[in-house]
Amino acid sequence: MAQEHKGTAMVTGASSGIGAIYAHRLAKQGYNLILVARNGERLKALASRLTDETGRTVETLSADLGRKDDLAKVEKVLKEDQSITMLVNNAGFGGTAPLLQSDADKMQEMVDLNVAAVMRLTYAAVPGLVARGGGTVINIASVVAIAPEILNGVYGGTKAFVLAFSQSLKHELADKNVRVQVVLPGATATEFWGIAGTPVEHLPGEIVMSAENMVDASLAGLAEGEFATIPALEDARLLANYEQARQALMPNLSRSTPALRYKVS
Repeated sequence: MAQEHKGTAMVTGASSGIGAIYAHRLAKQGYNLILVARNGERLKALASRLTDETGRTVETLSADLGRKDDLAKVEKVLKEDQSITMLVNNAGFGGTAPLLQSDADKMQEMVDLNVAAVMRLTYAAVPGLVARGGGTVINIASVVAIAPEILNGVYGGTKAFVLAFSQSLKHELADKNVRVQVVLPGATATEFWGIAGTPVEHLPGEIVMSAENMVDASLAGLAEGEFATIPALEDARLLANYEQARQALMPNLSRSTPALRYKVS
């Protein structure tokens, strides 16, 4: 029996690590692919392997999503390609150095890629998904979105944006047949750590998950209908309690008078 064709998934940051594994798994599931990354040679090699192994159509798009002209090129594809049914916003980089040891220009580059590119690509993709009757957006955040003390504060802030943005998208698109999933990995064995300034070999082994397991757990969470997936979290009730507390706060956040506890007359 022929495998069900699920349309086309665009995966950013696809030349290695988490993005490359998402590409492999999605091709196996029946998606054609558009792979986006800076390293065009790596992309072409991956595309060739995936086509040989899965028979899927795999296109590549070499682009630096931190550059406005490259970002616009990818936005154009998302707006015009009627076959796209999924966007995986995976491209990004992090940092481990504190403010006093960080370069502000590098932090700006991080914001441009981790925040602005995610926003613009999502805004480019979603109208078409809605017009075509539905689709899926997967945003790769990090556990630092809810635990920003762990790593560089700007990195935590960018991933907090991804989480908040995804929460808003889930609310806005609830009746549009567009699935939104936000993935919050912990430490994952990829090139991320070397680029961020702390090689993965320097981390305690018990906290580092393989990229394959991380992606497989995240796709299992997607299949189970999860909105937020934390691949390492054993007790899902902890996340449910966190969300319940957040919801309990919401009706109490904005009123015409200060809270009585501040004793403002």
